Amino acid sequence: MKVIVCIKQVPDTEAKIKIAPHGRAIDDAEINYIINPYEEYAIEEGLRTKESLGEGEVILISVGPERASTALRSGLAMGADRAIHINDPLIDENDPLLVATLLSKAIQQEGYHLILCGVQGVGTDHYQVGPILAELLGIPHVGVVTKLQISPDKAVAHREIEGVSEVIETPLPALFTTQKGLNEPRYPSLKGIMMAKKKPLTVLDCQQLGVSEEEVNKLKGKAPIIKLELPPMRPKGTVVEGEPSETVKQLIEWLQRETGIL
Repeated sequence: MKVIVCIKQVPDTEAKIKIAPHGRAIDDAEINYIINPYEEYAIEEGLRTKESLGEGEVILISVGPERASTALRSGLAMGADRAIHINDPLIDENDPLLVATLLSKAIQQEGYHLILCGVQGVGTDHYQVGPILAELLGIPHVGVVTKLQISPDKAVAHREIEGVSEVIETPLPALFTTQKGLNEPRYPSLKGIMMAKKKPLTVLDCQQLGVSEEEVNKLKGKAPIIKLELPPMRPKGTVVEGEPSETVKQLIEWLQRETGIL
């Protein structure tokens, strides 16, 4: 069983975000980058699949700049077998169509039985790379999976929809996007961290994937980011103090005066 896990390196979810002067991206000068949390579930599920079947290979693939190699090494420390880093100055890592196309080229070169992606990339939240990738490869896709049962020739996926659980069976190969609740990702052990330094990490550029500069330019920029804005600051909260009989009266008066609700 060859399991491909597509991962992205994203800003730490606890980072304080600032917008770059040009207004179309974040200022990453002081940002710490991590594995996209949704793809930690994907890595864990890939590892569990290999363990449950008793054989196989878990391969990580990421599209991104030089720093993305640290995310791949973190995934290797969790237990993945090897990694592929698609890195080229031509690439915009936040362009879903371009990223999915490059991933499809690398995956076709590798061969695969199962592909796992996070449901979304924290920071951009496009929700698009997984479905586009499945379409380019011509394979079934099930999104927002919270339970996955894999056998050598088929998969049964569960996902939550409007308060009910939907169960879908599909033949392999297939692609699934992972969601919180699917599993509990493991922490890399000290042994895993040391072994990760020796595991293969292949770097590929667009030319090695058979994608020309002209093709890259045609693919990217279909849905450009026009402007980023931080959400408005929340107004300072109001604290109502005193005995319950008095605080209720104050609260009602405040609601009438400030909101017009009552």
